[in-house]
Amino acid sequence: MKKLLIIGFVFCSLNVWAQGNNESLRNNATDYKYRVSFPAIILANIGEGGERTNTQHIELHVKRELDSKNIIGIKLATWRLFQPMGIQWWDGLKDKIDSETEFYPGYLRETGIGISYQRMLWKGLFASVEVLPQYKTYLDLNDKKIANGFKLYTSYHLGYHIAFGKKKRIFVEPQIHCQNWMFDTNTPEEFKQLDNKWKSYFLFEPNLYVGIKF
Repeated sequence: MKKLLIIGFVFCSLNVWAQGNNESLRNNATDYKYRVSFPAIILANIGEGGERTNTQHIELHVKRELDSKNIIGIKLATWRLFQPMGIQWWDGLKDKIDSETEFYPGYLRETGIGISYQRMLWKGLFASVEVLPQYKTYLDLNDKKIANGFKLYTSYHLGYHIAFGKKKRIFVEPQIHCQNWMFDTNTPEEFKQLDNKWKSYFLFEPNLYVGIKF
């Protein structure tokens, strides 16, 4: 929860630069066709070591501008879940973490390579969709493998592109996204019992991506 509050605060702070960013986007034609970015939230996992709630989240995006409106990319991601992802804010997400009542009897590691499409809508405002096939590995609390499976994970984003620096190569993209998952196969029974209590989607997750163009 602390991580999400920090991201929310950054969202508000970045509004100060949003208006000035409009001019930078107009001036920055398509000098740099490629970009690399990552979600800032992954930095919060550094230093947590072996904590039970450390998601060990690593995510990287490599994108190419087709033109001023259309951007395609590749997404590489891996993370470790300690409880079902479908617990919504209004279900008491933070309380569930504090009480540990919905924790898995181990962990779920999900790893995948996917694709993304980003469409610039108006000035810095954009919408994007990401499709990420994932290879699942279920582990017990001693990191011993229990089972493997497959999941198709998709996410839908609405955000704002803000560029910095003399050449506008550094950028941040505050955004809100929703995600859902389907074709979720071969889940061990003790994990499935917890998953079935909650949704197969998660709504309104705030995030902040940081990147560079080249």
